[in-house]
Amino acid sequence: MALAQPDPSGLLPQRIVPLRGTLATTACMETLQVGYLHAVAAAAGCSLSQPFPDNGIDWHVSHGAPGHTVDDEVTIKVQLKCTYQISPHPPGPTFAFTLDNAHLVKLARTPVSVHKILVVMLVPRSQDDWLRAGHERLDLRHCCYWTNLAGHAVTGRHRTTVRIPTTRIFDDRALCEIMKRVGAGGRP
Repeated sequence: MALAQPDPSGLLPQRIVPLRGTLATTACMETLQVGYLHAVAAAAGCSLSQPFPDNGIDWHVSHGAPGHTVDDEVTIKVQLKCTYQISPHPPGPTFAFTLDNAHLVKLARTPVSVHKILVVMLVPRSQDDWLRAGHERLDLRHCCYWTNLAGHAVTGRHRTTVRIPTTRIFDDRALCEIMKRVGAGGRP
């Protein structure tokens, strides 16, 4: 029996398409983005809590560090969204993402005592392309981007399109920088 060997990148070669479960694709997308958030929070040294009921905000992310001046631990609220309708590596400085106005109102409120960010994950259309595992790494595709929508106006009748900066990749370093700014009394 021959075993699959990693290619030079360290990833195992593509395999035969597995028999996937019947869970709705949107539910799987939600689970994938939560996995991404957990990985980023772990690498940044943050703790996560999930409000119950969520009331329009998915997660609270907390970061304790001796350098924080407003408190020894600061928290931000995170709203996750996931889509396959936007291609990876969006061209230009931003990409368009549409939110229900009720979500935007919650994310845009200002002033606040706990800052909020929107994290949008772009995934391939096919679940077969979402991740690949190898001996040296796990590739999770494609990417999450973040923005702070505080003060953003509602412009549509039921939904509003917001612009997400392509320079704001949501990873552990970005999360640490967000927490550093919040810990100093600033905005994300």
